[in-house]
Amino acid sequence: PAVAAAMRLGTVLSALRPALPLLLGLSLGCSLSLLRASWSHGAAEERCLAPGPPAPPARGALPEAVEERPGSDHEDFRPRIVPYYRDPNKAYKKVLRTRYIQTELGFHERLFVAVLTSKATLNTLAVAVNKTVAHHFPRLLYFTGLRSAKVPHGMVLVAHGDERPIWLMYETMNYIHQHFGSDYDWFYIMQDDTYAQAEQVKALVTHLSINQDVYLGRAEEFIGGDEQARYCHGGFGYLLSRSLLLKLHPHLDSCRNEILSVRPDEWLGRCIIDFLGITCVSQLQGQHYHTYELAKNTEPEKEEEEEFQAALAVHPVSDMTLMYRLHKQFSRIQLDRVYQEIQDLQMQIRNLTALTPAGEAGVTWPVGINAPFLPKSRFEVISWDYFTEQHLFSCPDGSPKCELSGASKADVSEIIESAVEQLNRLYQPLLRFSKRQLLNGYRRFDPTRGMEYTLDLLLEAATQKGHSHVLAKRVSLVRPLSKVEIIPMPYVTEATRVQLVLPLTVQDLDFVANFLDMFAVNTLDTHDNALLTLLFIYHPYDAQRVGQVDVFAGVKAMVGELEKRYAEVKIPWISVKTEVPSQVKLMDIVSKKHPVDTLFFLASVWTEINMEFLNRCRMNTISNWQVFFPVHFQEFNPALVYRGEQTTSSNTDFLRDGHFDRHSFAEACFYNSDYMTARTKLAADILDRDEVLESMEVFDVFLHYSGLHLFRAVEPGLVQKYTLRSCNPRLSEELYHRCVLSNLEGLASRSHLAMALFEQEQANST
Repeated sequence: PAVAAAMRLGTVLSALRPALPLLLGLSLGCSLSLLRASWSHGAAEERCLAPGPPAPPARGALPEAVEERPGSDHEDFRPRIVPYYRDPNKAYKKVLRTRYIQTELGFHERLFVAVLTSKATLNTLAVAVNKTVAHHFPRLLYFTGLRSAKVPHGMVLVAHGDERPIWLMYETMNYIHQHFGSDYDWFYIMQDDTYAQAEQVKALVTHLSINQDVYLGRAEEFIGGDEQARYCHGGFGYLLSRSLLLKLHPHLDSCRNEILSVRPDEWLGRCIIDFLGITCVSQLQGQHYHTYELAKNTEPEKEEEEEFQAALAVHPVSDMTLMYRLHKQFSRIQLDRVYQEIQDLQMQIRNLTALTPAGEAGVTWPVGINAPFLPKSRFEVISWDYFTEQHLFSCPDGSPKCELSGASKADVSEIIESAVEQLNRLYQPLLRFSKRQLLNGYRRFDPTRGMEYTLDLLLEAATQKGHSHVLAKRVSLVRPLSKVEIIPMPYVTEATRVQLVLPLTVQDLDFVANFLDMFAVNTLDTHDNALLTLLFIYHPYDAQRVGQVDVFAGVKAMVGELEKRYAEVKIPWISVKTEVPSQVKLMDIVSKKHPVDTLFFLASVWTEINMEFLNRCRMNTISNWQVFFPVHFQEFNPALVYRGEQTTSSNTDFLRDGHFDRHSFAEACFYNSDYMTARTKLAADILDRDEVLESMEVFDVFLHYSGLHLFRAVEPGLVQKYTLRSCNPRLSEELYHRCVLSNLEGLASRSHLAMALFEQEQANST
């Protein structure tokens, strides 16, 4: 019986075992809820029994939230809602918004750097500073006491006209406050005989609070002064906060008149101490300002001290060569740190990935880089481009083979060299590899990770004993996408007036009516800030008969009707007689009749103008910076696409039955001043050979004779109906060839053409 009872008990326990955690959880939850209810009830009774000041909470009870008013320490960090109040007695004025949201929100740039230089070092040490660290700082200016100093290339120099050190410091602080005091949070002052690690200085200011008065640098004692007071040594640079600069500025005149000193850094330090009571510190908010003083005949390459490697600023730098050597050494130190950090991160990723459900199989290569893009269909497959050391087999112009040159050649050479170097690093000292030949090369751009390469290398491997062997090895490499950088662009608005220029020939007469109707509906009816100028291109034969028969009489009549309908609108026209309507020659005539600040949109008669595109034309065209050449969408021949079926136009069909015509450069947006500048350079190059202009378009003028950015992009706002355009055989061979290709590719897609051929063969066979 005892055995049977034990068995029954074991059976019951085994049945209840899965429910034991649930029962324990319910019991514990009920107990805690009852216990908390008794505490809350006890605390409530105590509050009721003690009127007046609130009694302390009962033992174990949670303290009540105490309402506290924001103090001075928290005022800057608490959000505040400023109610809008409009005085009914004052006239309403339209609020003018700022150009940038950063200005409206009161944001400041991070760091401004001022470099003090002199007549003796302007063309030596100052140039070395500019070549080593200037491009790492967001804004850097040089200050000197020279009057009419010749500025070295690539430097922004402010000349005060007085070489006295104290006066130079006084004028520099005044200038910084006046021009940059409201734009930057931090101001770094250094001399041109100082080497500063730019990235370390930028990292330092990101860890400091902007709400404190900061005077940070290498603290030095005043000679014969107060032991507690310190000034920042100018040779090692020092950092000032914006709040300190704003407080200091009203006292600069008093400091100049009352404080006597030989050294400008001592003068500034005494001024800050006397009027603001702030002394220089080398450590603040857990951040250290490390410096290193160079001895004579120092070899930077042999400096291995920890103090040297951690230094933000090094002083004194006696010559340009030493400045470059320091920059090279610190760049090597920083690079070694980065490589070590990458290795540590990769090790951490491997260790953590091993704990995930995927295990070690989830580690991507290279470790830390995004996994390759996985296509969901065959249309998303990223193709590989084949190349050798001499040729590329995927050319921009569509040809099957082209010579490897320029940036592509440098890219291939660098990636082969890097592959051999990595192999030697992996197998040395047992093997030493040297490249004999690139057998095959493949590359593709993966937008999720970067440029990928696969190389088949013919290598010669040499052992330590001198034996060598030739072998083929396949290697894979990735050039990952680096840190995304925002390129600053000049400010533009959508309020700029656009001047449309429409060249017309006799072959274009059938399409003018539709163009003018679309122009009236989308610009004149909407009161868009756009004007139109027509350019009538007469053949010499038609020009002689213009008195009897004007081929453009119908167009002029339509223009007259538009001007009657819209009384405030005037549409001028210009008549030109030529056999070869060169785009550059026509633009020369139009350019001379408009102001230099005119924004031109060079249109074609098949273009359907709309407000959306005109705004993009305004935003993408920047005077003295960028021109815009949109790629319009060309619809296919409806006779081939629909083959007698009824054409359906819906939103889902938008931009479907057509293609972006990359062979056409007829549309362009640019400023007249930019065109005139490029045209002047072209005239100096071709001299009096006007026949050269017949083989050029406006795109070629900007491409070869201007330093502007050429923005070439597809434009869904420019949709053109299908038409078979006439190609002028008198133009250059390249322009004529492009026109023919545009007509051929604009017929239909490959599938539509194949279906048309199939139906034609079926009809012929029957």
